[in-house]
Amino acid sequence: MSRIGKLPIIIPDGVEVTINGQVVTAKGPLGTETVEVRPEIKLEKVDNTVVVTRINDDRKSRSLHGLSRTLVANTINGVKNGFTKKLEIVGVGYRAAMQGNTLNLALGYSHPVNIDAPEGIKISVEANTKITVTGANKQAVGDVAALIRSKRPPEVYKGKGIKYEGEYIRRKAGKTGKK
Repeated sequence: MSRIGKLPIIIPDGVEVTINGQVVTAKGPLGTETVEVRPEIKLEKVDNTVVVTRINDDRKSRSLHGLSRTLVANTINGVKNGFTKKLEIVGVGYRAAMQGNTLNLALGYSHPVNIDAPEGIKISVEANTKITVTGANKQAVGDVAALIRSKRPPEVYKGKGIKYEGEYIRRKAGKTGKK
């Protein structure tokens, strides 16, 4: 049995969860999120918890059990608390600024890089070099953070670029002069 899949999901106060067949809808203070689980997985709401079980023990059902439970738990947690990814910009002249709902990045190119925040995602900039991406959908938050990072990934010689907060960049020594 899946160690993660067998754990019940506790529904926090202020969150309303409805199960309609294979679709789970969570409604909370940060909005409404839905997730659809595969037919190999059975969902039921018991008291103040959601229990995820599998219909049989074949390989496909076993592999989807923990995944489905985690997706439902992330949906419920997202509408209550939300998710956050923080990025740091390292490099001389590299900076970020918000212009309305658009993130404007100066990353050493001959042109500014503009990224529009998708619906449900909030991007904020502190001190020109710290970017925070927040939202109720964990996958969408991660996708937007990865898109921002992809515009100038950190390089290995000086560490310049956009990196996740706390990310370790392995450095290379570079060339040495002839003696």
